[in-house]
Amino acid sequence: MHKIEILEQKIKNKMQEIGYLVEDCLLNPSNRPDLGDYQYNGAMSLAKTYHDNPMNIATKIKDSIKDFNELKSVSVANPGFINIKLSDEFLIEFANETLKDITSNYNLGINKTIFLDYGGPNVAKVLHVGHLRSANIGQALNNLCKAVGCTTISDIHLGDWGRPMGMVILEIKTRYPNLAYFQDNYNGEDVDFNLTNEDLLELYPTATTKAKENESIMEEARKINLELQNKHKGYYALWQKIVKVSVDEIKKIYQDLNVDFDLWEGESDNSLYMDELFNYLYGKNIIEKSNGAEVINVLEETDNKEIPPLILVKSNGAISYEATDLAAIWERVHKYKLDEIWYIVDKRQELHFTQVFRAAQKSDIVKENTKLIFNGFGTMNGPDGKPFKTRDGGVMPLKDLLDSVTKVCSKRLMESIQENRNEIAKTIAVAAIKYADLLPNRTTDYNFDIEKFTDLNGKTGTYLLYSCVRMNSLLKKAIEQQNNFKDIKTLTTENERKILLAMLDLKRIIKRSFENRSLNEICEYLYKITNIYNNFYAENKVLTEENANIKTSWLALTKLIYDNNKYLLNILGINIPEKM
Repeated sequence: MHKIEILEQKIKNKMQEIGYLVEDCLLNPSNRPDLGDYQYNGAMSLAKTYHDNPMNIATKIKDSIKDFNELKSVSVANPGFINIKLSDEFLIEFANETLKDITSNYNLGINKTIFLDYGGPNVAKVLHVGHLRSANIGQALNNLCKAVGCTTISDIHLGDWGRPMGMVILEIKTRYPNLAYFQDNYNGEDVDFNLTNEDLLELYPTATTKAKENESIMEEARKINLELQNKHKGYYALWQKIVKVSVDEIKKIYQDLNVDFDLWEGESDNSLYMDELFNYLYGKNIIEKSNGAEVINVLEETDNKEIPPLILVKSNGAISYEATDLAAIWERVHKYKLDEIWYIVDKRQELHFTQVFRAAQKSDIVKENTKLIFNGFGTMNGPDGKPFKTRDGGVMPLKDLLDSVTKVCSKRLMESIQENRNEIAKTIAVAAIKYADLLPNRTTDYNFDIEKFTDLNGKTGTYLLYSCVRMNSLLKKAIEQQNNFKDIKTLTTENERKILLAMLDLKRIIKRSFENRSLNEICEYLYKITNIYNNFYAENKVLTEENANIKTSWLALTKLIYDNNKYLLNILGINIPEKM
C-alpha cells in the first residue's frame, strides 16, 4: 500500500474513534503549498450528516491527528479545510523505500488482460506522419498498462487484404506478364523476382491512380482481388512476397521509434474467421437486407443522432471493412480471455467503431464482462496548423520526418561528440518526436514544429534527455570519487521537499493517466519534476558539499529522480543516451 494510502487509513481510523463514520479519507495535494502539502475536504460533507459546523468538525479531526509522527503540522481554514504538512521523516522514509524499488510507485495492482490494437498501416504503402500517433500512443499505453500491473497483448492490425492488393498485383502483372506467378501452370515454386520496398512505394500510387481513372482496370483489379482471396496460387504467392517486403520495412521504421507488437496480424488473418462469423450471425437472426446489402441495425432508442446500420456485405457482394473488424473481434475473444480491447485510432473513425462495437455486443460476440474501448486521437499538423506536407505538397513519410529531426538534433550536439554522433542524434530525435506527440491530451490536434520541439530549454523531450544525461554524469563522477549514496539522510532545502512531494503524488498521476488512457499528464509531470530538480541543482554544489550527510542525501536524491525519470521515459518509449 502507498504511504499516502496508509496515512489516509490511519486518519480514517482516528476519525471513527472520535465518532465520525466515513467510508474513506481522501487526501488531495494542496493547491496552496503555503498552507500545507495535502488537504482533507471531508468536513463539509460530514457537517450535513452530523448537523454541526464544518469548522467544529475540522478542528476536532485536527486535534485528534496533530501528534501523528507523519505530520509536521496540521491547521484548519475556512470553511472547514484541514491542511496537512508532512514531516521530513515521512518524506525521507518514502524516498528511501522508493529508491529500493522504483516500480512500487507504478504498480497499481490492476489485474486485467487488455488487448491493444494500434499501428494499422497498409501493406505496400509508405509509412507517413499520419501513422505516427496510433503507433506512438498505442505503444505508450501498452507500456503503461504493463506498469500498472496488467497483462497485455498488442496487434498491429495490418491493412493487407482487399482491393488495393488487387491493384498492386495487376500493375505488376501489366509490367511483367511473363512472371511465373501469372502462368496457368504455376505450382508454388520460388520465383526469381527481386521486389523491393522502393518498388512498392512507386507501384502502389501508380496502380491506385490507374484504377481510379479507368473503370476497366478497376474491374480487373477487383477480379484479381477476388481470386487472391480464394487463394489463387500465383496471386497468393506474389501477395506473400509483397507483404514480407513491406512488413520488413515497417518493422525497421517502427523499431527506430521503439514501437513493437506481440502480433503482426492483418486483415488477411481475420478473414480466415469470416465464414465462421457469418454462420454465427445468420444463426442469431440479426442480419437484414437493405438495398441489396446485408446489414445489422445498431440504432439504439437513446441515440440523439442517426447511427447508420453496419454494412456486412455490400450490394456488389464485397465484404466490408466493418465485417473484417467484427471478424478481428471474433478471433480475439475466442483466442484469448480478455477483460478489455482497446483501439487506438484517429478520432474521426468514432462512428465506424460505434457501429462495430454495437454489432459485436448485440450479437453476443462480446459478453458483458469484456469492454470494447475506442481511444480516438487528434491530428498532427505542420507548424502552420495545416496537414503536415513535404515541400512538393505530398504527405511526409515518417522516415523523412525522423531524418529531418535527427539532422536538427545533430547540429545541437556538442562538437566534442563525434563517436556514434548520428545514433545519439537519432535517439534524441525520437525523444523529441514522441514527447511532442504525447504531450497534448490524446484527443487534441497539435502542430509539430521541429525547432520548437528540439529546443534544449523548452518543454521538450530534448530538455528531459539533457537533464537526465547531466544527472547520470553527476552520479558517475560521484562513484569515481567513491561516494556512497544509498539513501537520503536529511532534507535541507525547500526544493528537496518539493521533489519528494512530487514523487509522492506520482501514483495518483499514473492512476489518472491509465483511467483517461492519455499520456499528457505523465509528460507534464516529467517536465515539472525535472524542472524542480534543475532548480535544486543550480542552487547547490552537490559534489563539493562538505557536509557528508547532506552530500549523500543530495546524491541519493539525484539517483531517485534519474531512476524515476528513466522509468517514466521508458513508458513513453524514450531512451536516454550516454551523452549529448
